[in-house]
Amino acid sequence: MRLNRLKRLLVGKPLPTAQARHERLGKASGLAIFASDPLSSNAYATEEILHVLILAGAAAMVYSLPIAAAIAALILIVISSYRQTIRAYPRGGGAYIVSKDNLGVFPSLVAGAALLTDYVLTVAVSVAAGIAALTSAAPALAPYRVVLCLAAVIGITVANLRGVRESGRVFATPTYLFVLSILGMVGYGLLGLALGWWPEAAPESPPPVLEGVGLFLILRAFAAGCTALTGIEAVSDGVPAFRPPEAHNARVVMGWLGAMTVSMFLGITYLAADLGVAPTAGETVVSQIARRVFGGGFFYYEIQVVTMLILLLAANTAFADFPRLSFFMARDRFMPRQFRSEGDRLVFSNGILILTGLAIVLLVAFHGDTHALLPLYAVGVFISFTLSQSGMVRRWLRLREEGWWWRVAFSAVGAAATALVMVTLAVTKFADGAWIVVTLIPTLVGMFLAIRRHYDRVALQLSLEDFEPPPAITHTVLVLVGDLHRGVVWALQYARSLSPAARAVYVDTERERTRRLEDRWRKWGVDVPLVVLDSPYRSLLGPLLGYIDHLQRQGGPDHFITIVLPEFIPARWWQHVLHNQTALLIKGALLFRRNIVVADVPYHLKH
Repeated sequence: MRLNRLKRLLVGKPLPTAQARHERLGKASGLAIFASDPLSSNAYATEEILHVLILAGAAAMVYSLPIAAAIAALILIVISSYRQTIRAYPRGGGAYIVSKDNLGVFPSLVAGAALLTDYVLTVAVSVAAGIAALTSAAPALAPYRVVLCLAAVIGITVANLRGVRESGRVFATPTYLFVLSILGMVGYGLLGLALGWWPEAAPESPPPVLEGVGLFLILRAFAAGCTALTGIEAVSDGVPAFRPPEAHNARVVMGWLGAMTVSMFLGITYLAADLGVAPTAGETVVSQIARRVFGGGFFYYEIQVVTMLILLLAANTAFADFPRLSFFMARDRFMPRQFRSEGDRLVFSNGILILTGLAIVLLVAFHGDTHALLPLYAVGVFISFTLSQSGMVRRWLRLREEGWWWRVAFSAVGAAATALVMVTLAVTKFADGAWIVVTLIPTLVGMFLAIRRHYDRVALQLSLEDFEPPPAITHTVLVLVGDLHRGVVWALQYARSLSPAARAVYVDTERERTRRLEDRWRKWGVDVPLVVLDSPYRSLLGPLLGYIDHLQRQGGPDHFITIVLPEFIPARWWQHVLHNQTALLIKGALLFRRNIVVADVPYHLKH
C-alpha cells in the first residue's frame, strides 16, 4: 500500500483509456517535446566542429563557417524529406516503419537497432552536456557531475511517467526560453560586431588543409558537427501523439524545427568565428560566447541556466520516441510484449524505465563526460536517416504519385548525403568508441530475430489449426506439508474440493518430528491420507521429485498432478525474511516439468 501511495504521488492517478485522445499534443507542446533534442544540439554542435579543427591550429578555425553552412544545408534537406515522410505515413513514419514498408524486414531491424541505441545515447549525451553547462558557470559543482546527471535522468523519468500532456507543460517553457535566449544572444552579438562594441578576432591565413590529411580533417569536423541533426526524426516517429489533423500539425512542427535549428546553429558558429572563440576543457563554447557578449552579469547566467535546462530536457525526445519505437517493434514481435503495454498514465512505462536504466549505466560508465560519450553518438541516427531516405526513394519509384520525380530526387540526395556522413562518422570515430555502436547494432538485430523466432514457434505450437482434442486426463492432487497448522488444514480442505482422493505428502528429514506430526495428523488430518517420504540425506526436493516421477510413470503421458502448497502470509513485509521460503524453492523446481500444476493456498496472518 505504501509503495502504491508513493507511485500515485510521483506518477499521479491512473487515466482511463478514453482519456487518450485528450492527452494528444498541440503544435506548441509538440515542438517542446519532440524538438528539444535537435534544438539543444546547437549547444555543442559548433563546439564539436571546433574541437576537430583546432587540431590543425587556430588558423583552421576559419573553416568552421563553410562546414556549418554545409551542415545547415543537410539539415534543410533532411527536414524537407521527413516532411514528405509525414505526408506519406500520417500514422507515424520513423525509419523503422518506412524501411519495413519499402526495404524489407532486415533493413527495418537495422534501423530499429540504430535508433534504439541512439535514443539511449541521446539521454546520456544531453544530460551530460546540460550538467557541463551548469559546471561551466559553477565550477565548484564539477566533482558532483555524475550525481547531478543521475538526478536529472530520474527527474525526467518521473515527468514522463506522469503522461504526455503533463510532460509537455514541464518542457514547453524551458524550450521556448532557450530558443529566445540563444536567438537574442546571436542578434545582440551580431549587432555588437557591426557597431564595433567588441573587437573581432584577428584574421589568419588559412592553412592548406585541402591537401592530404587536411581533407580528412575537414570531413571529420563535418561529421562531428552533424550532431546538430540528431533528433530530427522524432517528429516523424511521433505523429500519432499530435492532435488531429496529426500529419498537418507534425509537418508544421517539422518546419518550425528546421528554421530554428539552422538559425541558431549558423548564428552560434558565426559568433564563435568572429569572436575567436576556441574550445577549452573548463568552459563550453556557448558559455564563452555569452561571456564575451553579455559579460558576467545576469544575461550570461540566464543563458547558462536555460542551456542547461534545454539540454537536460532534450533527453525527453528519447523518452517520447524510445518507448514508441519499442511499441512498434513489440507489435511486430521483434521485442518483448511488455513494451506494448501502456501504464496508468497512458504512456509506455516499461520502455521509459528500460531507457532510464540504460542511460544511467552509460552515464556512470563514462563518468558523465560529454566528450567521452559523443564518439558513440550520431552513428546510429545517420544509419536510420540513410535507410529512411532510401526507403522513401523506393516508395516514390514504386507508387509514382504526383510529383514523384522531384520527390525521388530530394530523397536520393538526402540518402546519399546521410550515407556519406554515416561512413565518415564510423571511420573517423571508430577508434574513439564508435566501434561499440558498430558492433552493437548487428548484435541487437540478431536478438530481434531470435525474439521473433521464439514468438513464431510459440504461436505455431499454440495454434488450433489441425489440432485434435486431447484424450481425457487423469488427475492426482498432492498437498505438500512441512507441519500441521491452520494454514495446512485450509489447504487440505481446498485439495479435497478438487479431488476426494487427495493425499498429503511429507518428507521425513527428522524422525522424531515425523512421529509428532503423525500423532497430530490422526486428530486434525481432515481424513486426508498422509504419505511420508524417507530422506536419509535430509533433502527435501530429491524424495519429492522422485515420488512425482513415480506417479507420472504410473499414470502415463496424460496424467496430471496438482501440487497444493499451503503458505502463511505475514502481516508485515519485513516479516517475510524471518521465515524460510520453501514454497518458492519448490515452485522453482516444478516450473519446467510437464503436466504439473502448482496451486498456492495462502493463509493471511493478522497484525
